[in-house]
Amino acid sequence: QVQLVESGGGSVQAGGSLRLSCAASGYGYRGNSMGWFRQAPAKEREGVAAITSDGTTTYADSVKGRFTISQDNAQNTLYLQMNSLKPEDTAMYYCAARFRGNWYGPLALRTYNYWGQGTQVTVSS
Repeated sequence: QVQLVESGGGSVQAGGSLRLSCAASGYGYRGNSMGWFRQAPAKEREGVAAITSDGTTTYADSVKGRFTISQDNAQNTLYLQMNSLKPEDTAMYYCAARFRGNWYGPLALRTYNYWGQGTQVTVSS
C-alpha cells in the first residue's frame, strides 16, 4: 500500500515562502509521475505542479516563476518550494502519485492513483 504524507504547511504573510514535503513509502519504486494539487474552500481541486520520472516539470500558469517542484529519489520525497506567496495561494495542498492507468495530463486529477491527506497553507495579506 502506498502512503503519502505531506508536511511543511503553515501560515505566512504575502510575499513569504514555504517548502512543502511529501514523504512516500510502502512501495519498491517511485511513481512514474508525482504531483502537487491544491483545493481552496468552495473550489475544485486543481493541479499546481508535476514532475515525471525523467525530471520533466509542469506548472499551472498561476504559479509559474514562483513555485518549484523537485524530488529526492533516494529519500522518496517530493518537494514544493513556494516563493512570493499570495493570498490566493491559500488552500489545502495535496501530494499525489501515479503508477498506472490512463494518462490525462500531468496536472489532471484522474492521472493519479494515490493521494496524501494534505497540508494547509494560509497566506495573509
